[in-house]
Amino acid sequence: MIRSVVPRTAKLRRILATTLASLAISAPVLAQEPAAEVPGLIVARSDASVHDTASRFAEQVRTSGMTVFARVDHRQSAMSRSMALLPNEIIIFGDPKTATPLMQCAPTAGIDLPMKALVWQDDDGQTWLGYNDPAWIAERHGATDCPAIGPLQQAMQKLVEATLQQ
Repeated sequence: MIRSVVPRTAKLRRILATTLASLAISAPVLAQEPAAEVPGLIVARSDASVHDTASRFAEQVRTSGMTVFARVDHRQSAMSRSMALLPNEIIIFGDPKTATPLMQCAPTAGIDLPMKALVWQDDDGQTWLGYNDPAWIAERHGATDCPAIGPLQQAMQKLVEATLQQ
């Protein structure tokens, strides 16, 4: 068995330096497009950090009676593999009262539910809060006339507005 004689910290520094150098070379590939150009994604600017915005959103979800099923910090996951990523968190949440009616209209909508909110920082340091438009989800699953769309849209809009007003 061959083992490296390079101390772990030096090895990690070398990996990080190589990763950062490759990111500098490929920066245009990693640059995010303006948030408004993603079909079906509703976005809003936040003046707070990604972590604070995500925390506020999760708290709004809880106080509205919904459940936060998971919170995933994509940046931390990337860093655990010595990869760079701008702050990026997702909150997976929902309430059967609002989501089940959409699945009753189109069972395949369950692949897009529970709802998710993505909070990320762009290359300019701007924080964004985004989520899939329930109407887009319904359209994707052939249920554009589903009466559940309006209530889901209203619930999402209230959560976002309350999050950004804090």
